[in-house]
Amino acid sequence: MTRKYIDCRDYPSEKNCTVAISADSEDELLETAVQHACTSHGHMDTPELRVSLRQLFKDGMPAEYRQAA
Repeated sequence: MTRKYIDCRDYPSEKNCTVAISADSEDELLETAVQHACTSHGHMDTPELRVSLRQLFKDGMPAEYRQAA
């Protein structure tokens, strides 16, 4: 299984959020990303949000972790 991540730095916002989240499963990553999007960015937990977030997932780890390894 490939680790997945989503990184707010890849999608600039007015908050300049620097959170990166990774997990071993897409379902775990999705739940955490939805919580972050709702609490930190003011989104509503909707099916559309979940589809949008899942489409932004990338394989592996955020860049700073790849460089440190």
